[in-house]
Amino acid sequence: MPFIPHTPDDIAAMLRAIGADDLEQLFDEIPASLRNDRLENVPAQLNEMETRRLMMQRAATDGHYVNFIGAGAYEHHIPAAVWELVTRGEFYSAYTPYQAEASQGTLQVIYEFQTMIAGLTGMDAANASLYEGASALAEAVLMAVRVHKKSRRILMPTTVHPTYRKVVHAIVRNQGIELVEIPYDRAGGHVDPGSLASIAGDAAALVIPQPNFFGVLEEVDALTDFAHEHKMLAIGLVNPVALALLKPPGEWGSDGADIAVGEGQPLGAPLSSGGPYVGFMACKQAHLRQMPGRIIGRTVDLEGRPGFALTLQAREQHIRRSKATSNICTNQGLLATAATIHMALLGREGLERVSAQCHANTNRLVQILTAIDGVDTVFDRPRFHEAVLRVQAPLDDVLRELEAEGIVGGVNLGGDYPELENAVLVCATEMRTEEEIQEYYRQLERVLSKHRLDPPGAQAEPVVEIEKR
Repeated sequence: MPFIPHTPDDIAAMLRAIGADDLEQLFDEIPASLRNDRLENVPAQLNEMETRRLMMQRAATDGHYVNFIGAGAYEHHIPAAVWELVTRGEFYSAYTPYQAEASQGTLQVIYEFQTMIAGLTGMDAANASLYEGASALAEAVLMAVRVHKKSRRILMPTTVHPTYRKVVHAIVRNQGIELVEIPYDRAGGHVDPGSLASIAGDAAALVIPQPNFFGVLEEVDALTDFAHEHKMLAIGLVNPVALALLKPPGEWGSDGADIAVGEGQPLGAPLSSGGPYVGFMACKQAHLRQMPGRIIGRTVDLEGRPGFALTLQAREQHIRRSKATSNICTNQGLLATAATIHMALLGREGLERVSAQCHANTNRLVQILTAIDGVDTVFDRPRFHEAVLRVQAPLDDVLRELEAEGIVGGVNLGGDYPELENAVLVCATEMRTEEEIQEYYRQLERVLSKHRLDPPGAQAEPVVEIEKR
């Protein structure tokens, strides 16, 4: 809303209509002990011009950087048409489509989104109701436990995004669900299927990221078959852009994954300081009734005309939280619409070209950076989108110096993976140019040369003062 529409006269008229003396009377049921007289940390109000000036100043402090960070949120080109269409009034303010007869446009967009996600993942059906990738994975874990019925243990590889693992733990820990961490192979950066036999036991599901947090490709066929051989569900955690080139989870192993989830941000959503984003979920037909959230179906009316409606969803989802399959009721309509338009504009060929360029750029980045003395790759397996490099210098200092030159150099993995000290996760999407990659090379070489000449902790030469005569 660009302005506040109610004048003092408007407010007075509304108060007279409801028989209230003033605005304070609307809140008189709140006990005085619970009310705050003033908000100490909120600055005085600003007018429109002052607010605009302040926001421009805040935006300018962010600066402009060449971004080599991925780690779950990716800088991709978004065609201008995507948000020109999404911000039209018909989409921008569309509300939850409870009344199908009044919401056909919204329902059709969500149906198209579901259809595209089902096609991209190779699964039977998809929904359109998840906030982002991390909570989508948590919902997949809860769904797997409901489907399995016998176990509340989930095998969670440490190659899954650290934030995703924390979110899943926060959501399921009070529901008696145990997350069993699966270590990764230190040479390959992947889960060795042969190492699972001693860990598996009685579990409801195995989470399989593809690519994993390190950008490494997992042995998805072997992992999926292992899960099914041990009576577990296979949950695929996937990057939608990567699926333009990689085998979809519906084709993993001999019978395909059971559930596929992921983050839809790469499909038309800008980085936006972390949100809003949109998660996606797809599954096999056999598990459809256990899938949470909105599912839109296509049908025909009495006259044979096509139409769309909410389907396969119990009212408990909205009115009896303790009985609900899930408490997610949003349809994330705006971001799902953006993703739908984005995929429609790019098409199969366009998405494949984006995926291929991301892969080529990351390989080029690795090739050129590892030519620097003191920079090496950490893992020796095929990768997509990003890679892990180790530098022979204190990484926080290196990244800080790169940032001073306008380059966001990557994510320091040491905090989440202590064994990966001075290891950085780098990414180069289709947005990165050869000139930008070359500039990263030049600045990193300069920074590391400086550290080699003046290593931290080195004793400076003593200063000899010459007596003045």
